[in-house]
Amino acid sequence: MKSVITLAACMALTVAAHAAPESVAKPAPKEGDPATMKNPAVVIETSMGTITAELWPQHAPETVRNFLMYTDDSYYDDLIFHRVIDGFMLQCGGFNEAMQQKATKPQVKNEAKTDVPNDRGTLAMARTTVVDSATSQFFINLKDNAFLDHKDDTARGFGYCVFGKVTDGMDVVDKIAKVKTGSKNGHSDVPVETVMIKSIKRAE
Repeated sequence: MKSVITLAACMALTVAAHAAPESVAKPAPKEGDPATMKNPAVVIETSMGTITAELWPQHAPETVRNFLMYTDDSYYDDLIFHRVIDGFMLQCGGFNEAMQQKATKPQVKNEAKTDVPNDRGTLAMARTTVVDSATSQFFINLKDNAFLDHKDDTARGFGYCVFGKVTDGMDVVDKIAKVKTGSKNGHSDVPVETVMIKSIKRAE
């Protein structure tokens, strides 16, 4: 029974495989490298309140760079939390209110590490069963999800890359986790009443 639950949970973090680009993003120029920054922060304005998160470029430089590119392009504005599983995670960053998937930039390398676990409140990248397939979608862990952590370099054990953590607004995260969900356009665990991302911006 445990393996069935684990498989179902992992499937909740996958993105539509048909929409994934074919190539992995090449490293961006080192100028402005987030690995050299003091930890940047972002403000996630949602229809249910404000969430602030610190990003960790020292642990996942390419992932943070990728996330900030989407942020600076206002990509996340008016997208939704499209998959909410209470006691597990909130997923967003890919679909609009009509459950139409938005086009993405190329895939980013999976930077999951054993010493950066999927603990409660952390932000991590969603992906398909392919290790290096993350693009724009991310999730917020609602509890310590150790089974999502990096264990080895195999496809099964690589895990999900954590790149930051909520520093303010976990009460908002927990409130979103309690919304009623159902099926919509072939997708399960979709909030019945839309939970919108109004914007994601760098904190000033």
